[in-house]
Amino acid sequence: MNQIFTFDNPLAGISDVAKQFLARKHSLFINGKWEAPVNGGTRNVEDPATGQIISTMAEGDAADIDIAVRSARKAFEDSEWSRMSTNDRAKIVWRIGELIDENAQELAELETLDEGSPFGICKNFYVKLAADHFRYYAGWANKLTGSTVPTNMAGQWHSYTLREPVGVVGQIIPWNVPLLMAAWKVSPALAAGCTIVLKPAEDTPLTALRFAEICREAGLPDGVLNVVTGAGAAGQALVDHPDVDKIAFTGSTETGKAIVRAAASNLKRVSLELGGKSPVIVFPDADLEKAIPGVAQAVMFNSGQACTAGSRLYILEDIYDEVVAGVAEYTSSLKLGHGLDPNTNMGPLISARQHARVSSLLQSGIDEGAKVMQGDVEMPGSEGYFIRPTVLADVNSSMKVYHEEIFGPVICAMKFDSGDMKGLVQEANNSSYGLAASIWTRDLSIAHQMAAKVRAGVVWVNNHNQTDAALPFGGYKQSGWGREMGLAGLEQYTENKSVGVYLGE
Repeated sequence: MNQIFTFDNPLAGISDVAKQFLARKHSLFINGKWEAPVNGGTRNVEDPATGQIISTMAEGDAADIDIAVRSARKAFEDSEWSRMSTNDRAKIVWRIGELIDENAQELAELETLDEGSPFGICKNFYVKLAADHFRYYAGWANKLTGSTVPTNMAGQWHSYTLREPVGVVGQIIPWNVPLLMAAWKVSPALAAGCTIVLKPAEDTPLTALRFAEICREAGLPDGVLNVVTGAGAAGQALVDHPDVDKIAFTGSTETGKAIVRAAASNLKRVSLELGGKSPVIVFPDADLEKAIPGVAQAVMFNSGQACTAGSRLYILEDIYDEVVAGVAEYTSSLKLGHGLDPNTNMGPLISARQHARVSSLLQSGIDEGAKVMQGDVEMPGSEGYFIRPTVLADVNSSMKVYHEEIFGPVICAMKFDSGDMKGLVQEANNSSYGLAASIWTRDLSIAHQMAAKVRAGVVWVNNHNQTDAALPFGGYKQSGWGREMGLAGLEQYTENKSVGVYLGE
């Protein structure tokens, strides 16, 4: 049974700079300055591992969004940012990455307190990758080239293309892994020359506010990055604003659909990174010493609160019992607790709302006949929003837990006939989502065949949940539009302009 670790006073062990940051009266970051919200509202910020209030944030709304968008528009059209050389822009983007590294301890502490993940994961994975994204995209700032194009128009022509920034970008990020999600969006937008209004999730505003200070310290001109905290109404105002040229959103598929409908008002550009229900397939020849913890962590990573979570586990019948037993044993050894406790392997869910949702979905799986191999629906004695890591065996496609994105630490395991490869592919693709998948095998032929047939934007072989700034990320079907990271992610923030110069006959 999982052991849970508690802290009497989690704030006691954090750095002085993090304590000082939490104690501030937080405002909105607009045009390079801290501004009080027009309506004067505030919202408490909660530590999900304890339920305690750790800070307060400003509650921005449509009026603040309008001020921020106008600031971003002015910076895009009239400020030094629009006239800056690409080399100087690259230096600033690179410097942001360096400052993230220099402030990694504080950022990781704030992320752990705000989002719940273990400190080591926040510092060595989330914060490190955030810095890497800025260094990666700094290298692209002076490489956004067009091309000369031979044409067949009458007369003589000099024709060429240009890559230009799309303009003012509204970016809405989720509460899971918030600093890294901000880096995914802000770094390519800055490299392309855009200006930004960033709206963090109301549950996790802290690192976005600290990040704004880092960008100012790095030399980013006023108005290029604006951060407006608040509830969904602020995000809606950003989507609806007629002077926003593009919306980049990460979050639920239902909200993504609502954004598409709203964006139709002025046909602003939209990119969406949405939900997932990722298949994980374990073949009999897989290295089970690596595969068993690997497929467990494919879901238990970030307490299951990842859009790529490998929550549909297909195991070939030859090894089904062994793998299910191994995954159950592995998850039972995970230690739940506050992310600042070094003994903790897995933190809480983000909120009481999310805890209730995951508990309800988990109970539905049990009610519909799934077998509980590990875990339960009871919250293990804590003030925080914890759910024990759970393994459900003998799940089938008629169950709610099979189709719905749980976004919690729940694995749905299914046995599959070793001779029915066609059926296995069909089941792996039996989802409205298509974000990620992983295949566990030593047979390279099987690995490549399955990677080609599974309809997902990201396919890992003998691993799961690994990303790199250079590798495009995004989904098929209802998992989203467009890609983040890599050159594909940068191009989401540009317009392609064709120029034809008539030279005469």
